[in-house]
Amino acid sequence: MKVLYCTSEARPFAATGGLADVAGSLPQALRQRLVGCRVVMPLYEDIPQNLREGMRFLTSLSVPVAWRRQYCGIFEARSGGVIYYFIDNQYYFKRHGLYGHYDDAERFAFFSRAILEMLPYIDFKPDIIHCNDWQTSMVPTYYSIFYANNDWYRGIKTVITIHNILYQGKYGKELVEDVLGIPNSDFSILEYDDCVNMLKSAIETANRVTTVSPTYAQEILDPWFSSGLDAILRERQWKLSGILNGIDTNSYNPATDPNIYQNYTVDDISKKAENKRALQERLGLMQDPNVPMIGMVTRMVSHKGLDLVKETLDGIMWKSNIQFVILGSGDWEYENFFRDMQNKYPGRLCACIGFIPELSRKVYAGADLFLMPSKTEPCGLSQMIALRYGTIPIVRETGGLKDSVQDSGDGKGNGFTFQNYQSGDMVNAINRALEGYQNQEGWQLLVERAMRCDMSWGCSAKEYIKLYRGMLQEK
Repeated sequence: MKVLYCTSEARPFAATGGLADVAGSLPQALRQRLVGCRVVMPLYEDIPQNLREGMRFLTSLSVPVAWRRQYCGIFEARSGGVIYYFIDNQYYFKRHGLYGHYDDAERFAFFSRAILEMLPYIDFKPDIIHCNDWQTSMVPTYYSIFYANNDWYRGIKTVITIHNILYQGKYGKELVEDVLGIPNSDFSILEYDDCVNMLKSAIETANRVTTVSPTYAQEILDPWFSSGLDAILRERQWKLSGILNGIDTNSYNPATDPNIYQNYTVDDISKKAENKRALQERLGLMQDPNVPMIGMVTRMVSHKGLDLVKETLDGIMWKSNIQFVILGSGDWEYENFFRDMQNKYPGRLCACIGFIPELSRKVYAGADLFLMPSKTEPCGLSQMIALRYGTIPIVRETGGLKDSVQDSGDGKGNGFTFQNYQSGDMVNAINRALEGYQNQEGWQLLVERAMRCDMSWGCSAKEYIKLYRGMLQEK
């Protein structure tokens, strides 16, 4: 089985978020299970020079962009045993920043068309083309319109994964002919709510649509979650499924992580206490091993549930003897709030504004509890990382949080959960967690159970292989 994984970003080459983590890990996990998976992404200016030095030029070709043709260079590199292809066009990609340019629609339409055009030149005909988010949504659309009946391309299956349905590639209808090059007869594939919607076109044309967790696949059928696409998704529900992401368990490994103060394992978690003490010292918190520490590593934006935290944190700090640590940046409203709270509770609360990767590892390892009260969370990785480090998550039951964290009230779960997006429900979950923390024997069992959870990409890879095989069995 041969798979071409199409992505607008991938570690270690270029990254802005979770998609890069997926694209850097899932293809390796597939390859380890004897799937011939290769990755294609743009050759951005932001790719570090040391990684560029390992690239090899393969060939060049011209790619149709509506009524004109554009140069396309193809480069190849290897990372983690996986072959990566890079689409080169300096006009589109020799600029700083991956996204947010005035012509993103044209840039990623070119990228999508170039993916299909390059295939005969690289001696790799995939059985499956796996696309991700709106930036590669035009691949199944172009394939359906221009390539499906071509003898060389015939029989290829396509799948689109929605990582966050908020981002759909919505533009004015004037782009159809002049930029996207779609004939008027096929305009209905792209049109939705009186505009061009690239993600909608992929939902229409791909053989399968996946999301990054089973719960999110169900949630986006609801108007509250779908950002307007619920109707088309309900019509195509037969092709929709959710597969939970994983994490890189080699990188996120408390036994070997060089970024934490003391390494530890599930068989001997005693050194976790030293991580807490050293983190307290670094952040200027009172060094008391018996005070429960709640940590957050998050973007400071409303959909991460920070309005619930803002509403209740003062009361929690007054009523409970806890320490609270938050690391992240975002909206000034939340940044200022947490700065004020740090001044109000010196020695008990620390707000680290910004993102410091090595400090995030220390928070995962040093905190006792990890709070994620998200309004929406398609998958979420932080709760999985917290589990890996034996830091017990407190989460709202949404998206991938619901699929990866089960309430420990029955003595079998790995965290504490609440269902309704209400501050009182969140506080109740926190209080139950703090009560559980006081039972040292039971808490150690919970920490061990959390660390034994399998959040690796191996589980996800098996599900994707099952999906691919099912697609290939269809005529």
